[in-house]
Amino acid sequence: MKIHLTKFPVGGLHLEGEEDRDILELEDPTVRPMSPVRYSLDVGLSEGGLFATGTLAVDLEQECVRCLQRFTQTVEVPDFATQVELGTSETVDLTQEIREDILLALPPHPHCDWNGANQCAGVLEIKRIHESEPPADLGEKNPWKTLDQLAKPKTD
Repeated sequence: MKIHLTKFPVGGLHLEGEEDRDILELEDPTVRPMSPVRYSLDVGLSEGGLFATGTLAVDLEQECVRCLQRFTQTVEVPDFATQVELGTSETVDLTQEIREDILLALPPHPHCDWNGANQCAGVLEIKRIHESEPPADLGEKNPWKTLDQLAKPKTD
């Protein structure tokens, strides 16, 4: 996203719009942008720099880490803020800063039940396993028997 400084108003400006999703340069096969990057920014000039504050958002298709199902989630950056030093160029490019903040907002372990609208099949399977009957007594073949003996208090 390039901002031209030649016709920059004294009081700053408000920008709303979309940038192509390719600016994210995502190479992870488990994450795919499904919409353009949306922005609403207030931009101004300060001593030797350009600042921008506002919000960013993009819809992403991700893979659940529990059940491996694909799902769509909107990733938002509600408090985007950056300052870029002005050089000799007539334009300032905020693409790298926008990309970085969105990538930092990506969930490290995405879950398909992130908004409570559905139940993750992986969670349901874990519950089913934990709610099933405990294994039968293993008797002498119990591998935990020695550890159980260590945990018992000694009585003399």
